[in-house]
Amino acid sequence: MLEQHQGVQFGIFLPIANGGWIVSRNAPAIDGSFELNRKAIVLAETIGLDFALSMMKWRGFDGPTSHWGTCLESMMLMSALSQVTSKIKVWCTVHTLLHNPAVVAKMVATLDHASNGRAGLNIVAGAYRDEFAQMGQWREDLDHDQRYELAGEWIEVVKRLWTEPRSNFQGRFFDLTDCLSDPKPVSQPWPTLVCAGISDVGLRLAAQHADAAFVFGQDDTEVGTTSRRAKAFATQCGRKIKTITYCTVIPGETDREADARVTAYREGIASETVAGMSAAYSHTPRRDGQANTLVLRARQGFMTPMIAGSPETLRRKLVETVRSAELDGVMFIFPDFIEDQKFFGERVLPGLRDELGRSGDN
Repeated sequence: MLEQHQGVQFGIFLPIANGGWIVSRNAPAIDGSFELNRKAIVLAETIGLDFALSMMKWRGFDGPTSHWGTCLESMMLMSALSQVTSKIKVWCTVHTLLHNPAVVAKMVATLDHASNGRAGLNIVAGAYRDEFAQMGQWREDLDHDQRYELAGEWIEVVKRLWTEPRSNFQGRFFDLTDCLSDPKPVSQPWPTLVCAGISDVGLRLAAQHADAAFVFGQDDTEVGTTSRRAKAFATQCGRKIKTITYCTVIPGETDREADARVTAYREGIASETVAGMSAAYSHTPRRDGQANTLVLRARQGFMTPMIAGSPETLRRKLVETVRSAELDGVMFIFPDFIEDQKFFGERVLPGLRDELGRSGDN
């Protein structure tokens, strides 16, 4: 589990889907291929990152670029990548609206055995209606909060199957009758569980059930507020929880060089992709505003928070973010997942770990 490690954790958000997280014709091409993901995770382990996460998208955004239209399947990908790595945590993503919890319990236990206890599970309640409606799995009868209620029951079922010899459960959404799931995971009491969200109901789900919460916001102040809210909810539940944010890193030898890259990416913004994203998320209004934030950012070229600069500037900004927001981890995205990640590992990460008091050992 995440708690067995000390210090701030750093990870990579794998390029599992085409187009990546920069909506620009001028950005390095991301094809979402297995070979790119294999190279990216092997390099991440080599430079000493702690975890790798793959998202899961079942449908991309319409338009000439078909952004995120090509996407590998997350659990299968991480199982394969577990065999070319030996230290880095391998975290997959599932959607509670789509995946039966008993099936996932068995699959993630298998991943945990295959990786010798390195498995993790990112649990998503569902945000993009068209992903699930295309296969008849969207629940029109459930609103935002009710989808999180389903997710909470889903997690409880999975945990029972991972820890009980035989499981019986009767809930609103799921029923188990003398249900068996063996072998149990290698990790004790179970593989790392993470959830994302900024609404109170989303943060409460993480606080009640997860080991870590992915938190985000418009700026460091909002990220810090969300991070502290998640931890406060966990305290109310008699638990502790880690908080992790993510960002796109644009490195350069100098600040001017990095800023020039940002300018070039923004000059090539794929407006038709942004329009497709806006239309897609408009079908699924969110109380927490996540969809609007994603689209607003994409209009500036980047779908996530972004930092750019020289090695010293990047180190300083990341230290400020971690400390001001009281974070336990940061997950990185790179325009070029090979060359930029290599630069980051050689020129930024060692000083970052030193300043934050992290040993660098997994």
